Amino acid sequence: MVFIMNELLNLKAGMTVVEVGTGSGYHAATVAEIIAPSNTPSDRWGHVYTFEIIPSLALRAYRNLCKAKYADRVTVICGDASKSFPLRIKADRIFITASSPEVPRWLCSYLQDNGILVSPVGPPGFLYPQKLVRLIVKGEKTIIENFGYVSFVPLRGEAGW
Repeated sequence: MVFIMNELLNLKAGMTVVEVGTGSGYHAATVAEIIAPSNTPSDRWGHVYTFEIIPSLALRAYRNLCKAKYADRVTVICGDASKSFPLRIKADRIFITASSPEVPRWLCSYLQDNGILVSPVGPPGFLYPQKLVRLIVKGEKTIIENFGYVSFVPLRGEAGW
């Protein structure tokens, strides 16, 4: 699923990407390798900002990313990013790694024009259908695409389950 989401994000070197739901840090590392490849000069790198609501997971992800030499390309932030970010940036891409109750349109305000958001949407649990959606923001217009059924853990926090 990590690579399917990365493909849907249409990642390019130099992008700013926000992840909601860090987990172990693995997905953030795969994104960092695309937007900030280690074989290119660091002044052409993008950056990943990843949010994790569970403090112990945020700490573990930070340690994993440091060991794997991604700490200069990925920033781990412990907090609830289900409703807003404490960032004053416009991201090129945003992805959520937990299922939210509805399409998170509020996140579009954090996207650059032609930005892309990828997220699972649907009820918690493995017995209920969730769908993987991609939102593409083009000026005032938002295009929503459905990429089939998936199963993710529920999003926690104010806007989650």
